[in-house]
Amino acid sequence: MYAALVVVFIIGYLLIALEHPIKIDKSATALLLGMVMWVLFILGADALPFVVEKAAAHGYGSHLSDFVNAEILHHMGDIATTLFFLIGAMTIVELVDVHGGFSIITDRITSRDKKKLLWILGFVTFIMSAILDNLTTSIVMVLLLRKLICDPKERWLYASMIIIAANAGGAWSPIGDITTIMLWVKGNISTGAVIMYILVPSLVAMIVPLLFVSNRLKGQLGAITSDCNTTETTVSKKERNILFYLGVGGLIFVPIFKTITHLPPFIGMLFSLSILWIVTEMIYNGKTLDPQRQHRLPRVLQRIDTPTILFFLGILMAVAVLQSTGILGDMAALLTEKVGNIYIINVVLGFLSSIVDNVPLVAAAQGMYEIIPLDQAQSLAAGSYELNFVVDGAFWLLLTYCAGVGGSMLIIGSAAGVVVMGLEKIDFGWYLKNISLIAMLGYLAGAAVLIGELMLFPPTKVLLGLE
Repeated sequence: MYAALVVVFIIGYLLIALEHPIKIDKSATALLLGMVMWVLFILGADALPFVVEKAAAHGYGSHLSDFVNAEILHHMGDIATTLFFLIGAMTIVELVDVHGGFSIITDRITSRDKKKLLWILGFVTFIMSAILDNLTTSIVMVLLLRKLICDPKERWLYASMIIIAANAGGAWSPIGDITTIMLWVKGNISTGAVIMYILVPSLVAMIVPLLFVSNRLKGQLGAITSDCNTTETTVSKKERNILFYLGVGGLIFVPIFKTITHLPPFIGMLFSLSILWIVTEMIYNGKTLDPQRQHRLPRVLQRIDTPTILFFLGILMAVAVLQSTGILGDMAALLTEKVGNIYIINVVLGFLSSIVDNVPLVAAAQGMYEIIPLDQAQSLAAGSYELNFVVDGAFWLLLTYCAGVGGSMLIIGSAAGVVVMGLEKIDFGWYLKNISLIAMLGYLAGAAVLIGELMLFPPTKVLLGLE
């Protein structure tokens, strides 16, 4: 039965990776995979010694079906916190976008110098993706590119740098990338540690490719064209600004809310969303507009990427089965025995994230290794391998960087890359030939910086005061 579960998971994983060739949405595959895994789990629970022992230890005896159902509820509690966080964040971003709020930023970018524009776009993308998320930021910046550069092929270099900058920017913020969100929500990393350790490596991962690409650019761009993607807005400039600042402020407020209250992050996200919802209602209550032209929140909810939410649900449910059956624990023990080096493990995971989806990679890593509580960490000897897995430990910080930035090495390796590829029709081969190598150099340079930080300033000493 253990082998059957692993085989089914690998088949599902391959079908997700081959989404475009087989023309089946990865969300459908992931959802089916998650449900099939739980069906196999409950049907074969009595053939899994680890499960039988665990059920007995928790007082379920021979009632394995009750144990499996309890496991579902336990995992769904963790998964729901991530999904509700994502729903809230996506809705806030969509609400700001549909009212043209991001034009406050994009309208101020008017440089025609090719090199200067590249660096401006890179740093703006880097910052925006940390506040919003790398996928949304990529879409906003590509729409801006279409206003600034009329030649589609000329946009490809800029669009590629947007992918790299968005992934790098999302890695150092707890709300900038789905994998970072997963690690932050579950408590593997904290806001302070992820910024303290990963900001500089992420900057390096972006700056190295920018240096290479800027050397290819010379001269000035042509005249600015009209933007065919302008969003019709039904609110005044003042109201648009209010929604923008409330939305962005609400997103920034979430980590602060968690630090102050110690409540799960999705509570802070839904709190921010509720404030924005009320303000939107008040704005439209004072207008005599056709309901079809009003972008109230219930209508905006139809715009959020529901298939992506279901994709996360399916993947996380499938990984939960591997965790509950002890398979991930065995894999972790094998890696510790055969490799035993967290730096090698994470750098390789970064390369894998450019080939396959980084969400299941991070979910699997979270399931393989337990978070060491702070009180237990105090009793561990200095230099102990287990200290790498303490909250804000070296393993989790490396995983955050590698999974977030590694996807830039191939255009299909990240959500930002896939969406930009679709919007700009960038050839996979062109990206591989012109961008992949410099993206890899940036990734490795940033990883080297992070490893250096972790060696010089071990998190267990800086954050826990261990000697």
